[in-house]
Amino acid sequence: MTATTTSGKPLSVRLPRRSRRSGARRRSVIAWLFLLPFLAVFVVYTAIPTIAALGFSLTDLRGTDLRNPFAVDFIGLDNYAWLLSDSRFVRALGNTAIFVLVGVPLTMLLGFVLALALNEGIRRMRGVFRTIFYAPVVANVVAVALIWQYAFNTNGTVNEVVANLGLAGPNWLGDPNLAMPVVILLGVWRNFGTAMVLFLAGLQAVPQDVHEAAALDGAGWWRRLWHITMPLLMPTILLVSVLLTVFYLQVFDEPYLLTDGGPLGSTESVALYTYHQFGFGQFGLSSAASFAILVMVTVVSIIQLRLLRPRA
Repeated sequence: MTATTTSGKPLSVRLPRRSRRSGARRRSVIAWLFLLPFLAVFVVYTAIPTIAALGFSLTDLRGTDLRNPFAVDFIGLDNYAWLLSDSRFVRALGNTAIFVLVGVPLTMLLGFVLALALNEGIRRMRGVFRTIFYAPVVANVVAVALIWQYAFNTNGTVNEVVANLGLAGPNWLGDPNLAMPVVILLGVWRNFGTAMVLFLAGLQAVPQDVHEAAALDGAGWWRRLWHITMPLLMPTILLVSVLLTVFYLQVFDEPYLLTDGGPLGSTESVALYTYHQFGFGQFGLSSAASFAILVMVTVVSIIQLRLLRPRA
């Protein structure tokens, strides 16, 4: 705290140490009061269930044991060992990897192309197109899945279009080789709007004077995109990549609503496998599978951050 003398020179006045401490303590109490509602919700709905699930994953808890909790035995890491030896879980891991490796690049590519079009190409009715492209994100997933089931049915809209071309339409959701592409396509359709909005925000943050200077030096549109826009967009690319990867690693709605993991387990994800095991009453095993998802999300996110953060 400073004051001025009659001559105009600053005069330093120091508050007593007790006053400074009481002020800092008061600010700390106020900050904790603001954080208290969030902490209460986090502890009740996240921390306690997570700790409980971790404990369940180390036991042989089943649905039949709920009436007699004392019958539950501690089995350590046996559930995790069982998962690694379960061919169904291993296949679910492979399906989840396909979701990530195919869904993330397609979603990012489609979102980036649309964001680029909205930022540079589409001038009229830009807000209308932005709303249309983002609509799948907020659409009711159950209603959307019903429409997709009808469209990809053997007598659905897609096969009608194929028949008009003189071809025989396949059983999209009943063929193990075709069901996965349909489920991935639904996931891409539902999530490209999120990628588009984030990319559009990143594109609008790129300084235009840099592009103008490069254009004056003779750089074409493609060179400006590759050497100016893309490097400046790396933080956004990192964010979108991590968010989409986390989503696809936990993908549940699309395979559950379209195929319930079928046919023959060809679209069952790890999250859907966890749900099925919980429905079978295998609470300990399903808890272990849920922690396997947590480990996958953590490891993949760390790898992405390590690879992309230096460039960002």
